[in-house]
Amino acid sequence: MKCIDTLPEAQRFVAQFKEGSYRQIVALTGAGISTDSGIPDFRSPGGIWSKRQPVQYQDFVADEDSRLEDWDRRFEMMDYFARAKPNAAHLAMTSLAQAGKLHCLITQNVDGLHQRAGFPEDQLVEIHGNSTFATCLSCGARAELEAQKPIVDAGQSPRCPDCNGLLKAAVISFGQQMPEMELERAAEAAAACDLFLVLGSSLVVHPAAQLPAIAVRGGADLVILNGQETPLDSYASTVIRTLLAQTFARFGE
Repeated sequence: MKCIDTLPEAQRFVAQFKEGSYRQIVALTGAGISTDSGIPDFRSPGGIWSKRQPVQYQDFVADEDSRLEDWDRRFEMMDYFARAKPNAAHLAMTSLAQAGKLHCLITQNVDGLHQRAGFPEDQLVEIHGNSTFATCLSCGARAELEAQKPIVDAGQSPRCPDCNGLLKAAVISFGQQMPEMELERAAEAAAACDLFLVLGSSLVVHPAAQLPAIAVRGGADLVILNGQETPLDSYASTVIRTLLAQTFARFGE
């Protein structure tokens, strides 16, 4: 395993992704790609989950107070997301997709920054959902978060105008079933790629943490770009420790 911890060497290395011989690249992104955009890692010490315990899915469904608490947190996150902008790492992934190199991007993030960076929707797999809009738990209809704020401020849970089902932010909550179709797409992409990139993920949250191992078993090279060690570093051909936004700052040149 090669470890790169200097910025010039890291920038030279990632430049190969666009011009190199890899034809089927898959990327997995985690919280670390968005911290450079000003979005805190909610799981880290000092993050929102260390200050406010997450609302379990079953509690959201069963209890009005839990629903209102969850909505309050979504509005707090919405403010973070609204202030954030895609950084050079987000834009680099879009550039790789446009060049026909990156065929699938799997993200653990729920902030919508990949979409705002112009990443193609049909190549994006959000395995933890998306916290920038809501959906109806009964009929699946989409609803915008901002429109629900006056309802929550009045002490009521937002409901679907079509079927009166409960509206909930489209993120996968603790205790909620993971999306089977998205997980299948992610595993299939990992098994078929020739290069698997990990950007800003600690690789401790499952099932996402299993995807790099699937790729390696399929014969792919694994490159991990993360500030700290991960449990799968020994599987990687190269590990890069520099900040992601700085690492990809010259990628489009």
